Amino acid sequence: MTQAIPTANQAIANLKQAGNATFTALKCKECGAEYELQASHVCELCFGPLEVKYDYNAVRSLVSRETIQAGPNSIWRYRHFLPVATDDVIDVGTGMTPLVRSHRLARRLGLNKLYIKNDAVNMPTLSFKDRVVSVALSRARELGFTTVSCASTGNLANSTAAIAAHAGLDCCVFIPADLEAGKVLGSLIYSPTLMAVKGNYDQVNRLCSEVANTHGWGFVNINLRPYYSEGSKTLGFEVAEQLGWQLPDHVVAPLASGSLFTKIYKGFQEFVEVGLVEGKKVRFSGAQAEGCSPIAEAFKEGRDFIKPVKPNTIAKSIAIGNPADGVYAVEIAQKTGGNIESVTDAEIIEGIKLLAETEGIFTETAGGTTIAVLKKLVEAGKIDPDETTVVYITGNGLKTQEAVQGYVGEPLTIDAKLDSFERALERSRTLDRLEWQQVLV
Repeated sequence: MTQAIPTANQAIANLKQAGNATFTALKCKECGAEYELQASHVCELCFGPLEVKYDYNAVRSLVSRETIQAGPNSIWRYRHFLPVATDDVIDVGTGMTPLVRSHRLARRLGLNKLYIKNDAVNMPTLSFKDRVVSVALSRARELGFTTVSCASTGNLANSTAAIAAHAGLDCCVFIPADLEAGKVLGSLIYSPTLMAVKGNYDQVNRLCSEVANTHGWGFVNINLRPYYSEGSKTLGFEVAEQLGWQLPDHVVAPLASGSLFTKIYKGFQEFVEVGLVEGKKVRFSGAQAEGCSPIAEAFKEGRDFIKPVKPNTIAKSIAIGNPADGVYAVEIAQKTGGNIESVTDAEIIEGIKLLAETEGIFTETAGGTTIAVLKKLVEAGKIDPDETTVVYITGNGLKTQEAVQGYVGEPLTIDAKLDSFERALERSRTLDRLEWQQVLV
């Protein structure tokens, strides 16, 4: 499956085919050096990360609230903000997930304006990764790649395998060998080549960098990373649109590499830049598990660098010990007046249960981490009860059932007789009363 890496000239030719493309270059976030629109993610001068540069005057001339609302019910309604040169995009219905106004969870926490952005029901694989992969594979196809790949903690592998299958692209994905069964099965069902690596995510990622250089494949989160990461902006776009074309006051989101966090911020800024929403300061708070919290530790210590750690947490989907965008996440939290907190595995489980029993949303461990941090911030007085707060739920709990097994009770097994049911019902009510008494004590 080895192939030649598409040249920069091919990329430019593809761009010129599209009269309404709005992205113009890749630009280093550190030194500002600009590069052609090829499959590249690191600056040759300072080794800083590359990201997509846009012509916002062109974007402004092409979009309005009305044109966006008339677009497809997917992330591609924001096509002019995304790095795809032609109209030949891979649209599998990704995006436009519910923004749920919370009532019961909000009351439990003492908040008046809490919203839940629920990507646990995103299509096609029930996580926000479907957004970034739809963009990455659309761009990969433009650049001439026929084999795509990724290094993943599970959700990204699911998305890459599924969307590659839809697009007819060859696919080989890499995961740590100890992932949850639901995520392994959630990739295998699409018939990719699945490599389970004996090691943690950071070791998987290092291997994938070597494979990308050797085989010339399109790795969505390596050589295609500048394009891939732009898909996360749509989580910012949708929230602004769903709130009636206005920005929230405060967002709380999970932190793995830090990319999602930074791109939601960028999405808000872009909507302000082209005049779709009025500018305001939005506070950004991030959530990590204590067993893998290098970004939270850097924030607490006021550092402008990340100390890599070895992950040890049930929150495997955000267990990245050496986060590529960690320093940028810290910077955003600092300059917006936000916070970055970490929580224990026990608190993560309680967060999963709390969201499920109050709002009927079953999230995976990343979402449990985010809800637990939300609760922690409220209890510390770091969220104003009257702020419009949006909490991002990025994946579905059906993928990580192992995390809550043994913590959610057992079914009451009964005979097919009324008296057996009545005894069991009384027993369940007695247990409920005892639990409430323990809580009150």
